Amino acid sequence: MDNKVNSYKKVDTFGKSGLELVVMVYDGAIASLSQAADYYEKEDNQAGFDAIEKAKRFVVHLYTTLDEEKGGEIAANLGSIYAYLTERMNFIQSTKDIAAIDNAIAMLRNIREGWVQLSQQIKTKPELSPAGISGSNQQRNFSHSV
Repeated sequence: MDNKVNSYKKVDTFGKSGLELVVMVYDGAIASLSQAADYYEKEDNQAGFDAIEKAKRFVVHLYTTLDEEKGGEIAANLGSIYAYLTERMNFIQSTKDIAAIDNAIAMLRNIREGWVQLSQQIKTKPELSPAGISGSNQQRNFSHSV
């Protein structure tokens, strides 16, 4: 079963633009945090802890794929946000604070929306594309190297 899921995930990401892949990572982090909130509400603390760990992996991936050379100040600011979110997730694991989870989800959704808007702008007006960003997987030059 795991092989089928992994094959599906590979097919689902094949042909996606770099921006779409970044959005998918945000979706994974948001979904994992939502699961954690559900588990903590049901007092399933281990499952909540594990879901937070999964969300942290998504955020750490976002952090480690930042390209500060190409992304400049935006990448540096995103790095600060990702570091903050990682610290908050450590706090959440120790306190099981649902409000803190909701806050982290809201932050991720807000940033995700910016990536979605950028992707839509590039699709509709390629001339607005920052240097190197394309709708294909060929060359990506933005704050996340994908």
